[in-house]
Amino acid sequence: MHSPRSALASLAAALLVAGCGHTAELAFEESVGPQPRLPDPTRSPIPTVEIAEATGWPPGAAPVAAEGLRVNAFATGLDHPRWLLVLPNGDVLVAESAAPPKPEGLKGEGGLRAMFMRLFMKEAGSAVPSENRITLLRDADGDGIAELKTPFLTRLNSPFGMALVGDTLYVANADALVAFPYTAGATRIDAPARTIVGLPAGRNHHWTKSLTANADGSRLYVGVGSNSNIAEHGMAEEEGRAAIWEIDPATASHRVFASGLRNPVGLEFLPGTDQLWVVVNERDELGSDLVPDYLTRVQPDGFYGWPWSYWGQHVDSRVEPPRPDMVARAISPDFALGNHVAPLGLAFSRGARLGPAFASGAFIGLHGSWNRRPRSGYKVVFVPFVGGRPSGMPVDVLTGFLSDEGEAMGRPVGVQIARDGSLLVADDVGDSVWRVSAGR
Repeated sequence: MHSPRSALASLAAALLVAGCGHTAELAFEESVGPQPRLPDPTRSPIPTVEIAEATGWPPGAAPVAAEGLRVNAFATGLDHPRWLLVLPNGDVLVAESAAPPKPEGLKGEGGLRAMFMRLFMKEAGSAVPSENRITLLRDADGDGIAELKTPFLTRLNSPFGMALVGDTLYVANADALVAFPYTAGATRIDAPARTIVGLPAGRNHHWTKSLTANADGSRLYVGVGSNSNIAEHGMAEEEGRAAIWEIDPATASHRVFASGLRNPVGLEFLPGTDQLWVVVNERDELGSDLVPDYLTRVQPDGFYGWPWSYWGQHVDSRVEPPRPDMVARAISPDFALGNHVAPLGLAFSRGARLGPAFASGAFIGLHGSWNRRPRSGYKVVFVPFVGGRPSGMPVDVLTGFLSDEGEAMGRPVGVQIARDGSLLVADDVGDSVWRVSAGR
């Protein structure tokens, strides 16, 4: 008897053979860099589907670190770890989180795309109940392994982004930015959440809310993804979405800081500057070779095209009605990371002690594609910077998340620099946090 996965995969294969699909012909390297090659879009009755079944790591297996680096499990036995925050005393907070339940009335949404997306989410390890908690990891003896793993905050709502400002810990739930009192060295917070501001929720096509603070903590920045692929449910459902919010935590006043960013996830200020950077997941269903996900500076009040255009003024003809006035405003991103790689984590190499090759630049967790043949992403890369800008092709830092059979043993999400300068990587399929350090 065939599983639902194999039955749907067979259907996809049959439609592709019938001429409805698209096999990637563009060299992947051409979709990476400051000026990626953008071929003509390809349309098909169903999206290109190349699903990596989520299996987890076999006993003794681990990702593969780049030459000159080594990797070890900092923590295992977690439940869908997504995001990380390193505290000043070296403790590590990890958000164990998954998508919130769909609202009533949306659970039975049909159509081929919805069917394949439900399949993808299941096989990607995302269709799991959320633990709705943040766990504290502590490596007191400095051996690179957390010997303490304990619930730190519970009763949250699909938490994701975290930021510590003074003695206040901010958490971006799927539906609100909330705050808690924090005491250095504490292993648990029992105080109730204080709501700062509500955040767009609803359909939750993109539910993760990333979070960072400026240097003095006077402003918080929250990434809010779109509620759809290309606003197919109408722009009314996209109010305040596909954007980065700027929030004053003292007054709860907020504004849209930048817009037209389909799914802005990793947010971080370039060290020593007031320049905010973000990695963005672009749109699907234009073929394996479109559209490149990207890393970019965020210009205040900047507009980056979604849904009417991509990579500057490249019009997406699927979006109705057209808005040439908005297309004319669209800013081209700084650096393409490749088609459908799904960048989530972003951490600049401040304090990283991984050798001179990784001294200046950005570590990025590429969660991996579902809408590309062959698959792309499923690794952690480093984009070197010179003079505050990307200066070369991405370098693989951590690979080996896919098995020889094409199964996902793990998928990287959040990345953070630990107090000792190592790189921490949250793996939401492998239920682990990996630690990358110098040496063999």
